[in-house]
Amino acid sequence: MKRVLLWAFGAALAGDLLSLLADWDPGHMVCKPLLVPLLMAYAYVCGAPRLLLTALFFGWTGDVLLMFDADPAFLAGMGGFAVGHVCYLVLFARQGTSRPYTALLAAAYGLVLAVTLALMWGDLPGDLQVPVAAYSLLLTAMALRAARIGLVAGVGGALFLLSDTLIATGLAEWPQLPRPDFWIMLTYAAAQALLVKGVLDGLGAQNAPATAYGESRAGVGDSEAGRARSTP
Repeated sequence: MKRVLLWAFGAALAGDLLSLLADWDPGHMVCKPLLVPLLMAYAYVCGAPRLLLTALFFGWTGDVLLMFDADPAFLAGMGGFAVGHVCYLVLFARQGTSRPYTALLAAAYGLVLAVTLALMWGDLPGDLQVPVAAYSLLLTAMALRAARIGLVAGVGGALFLLSDTLIATGLAEWPQLPRPDFWIMLTYAAAQALLVKGVLDGLGAQNAPATAYGESRAGVGDSEAGRARSTP
């Protein structure tokens, strides 16, 4: 089942990216809403914590709402993603550990956030300046916390930050890469997938010592029982 869900996710992602390259809106409208639910199903089958599933769910609501070309839908979608980031933050605080590079990474992320907002501020629509700034701060905190889980989740957080920065440059009407929607979806899908993998890998690493300890204790118990049986 896990393999089937991963293949389905890959197929939906390929269909969405090809649809964007071909400017085929029906394909994009069908494939994009399938991506995160398939990832959620995979995470659920793998025994993911509830907070991870909740973060993915609110990310999916953001995905769907951003498909509507209207300011209220955009703000609601950004709100959905924001709730998802809060779930990620709580999860990473519980599961992650401090790393030697945390302080340096925090300084780098803080600098990038400050410079990006300063350069973009005047070009953003007035009614979106504060929401975008608040969301950017939350997203940056999530990306930084993701690095506490490990390299895989840390890269996922960085890609999430990159994907949403590309969206923000579009709002500011900055020059765009060719096929900007393609790059936004590619980095976003990769970000969510890497965050899921990072969390699941972290859970596996945490459970391994407990399993090994239980097996060693069972071995000791069997050994003691054998000695007891052999003692006249």
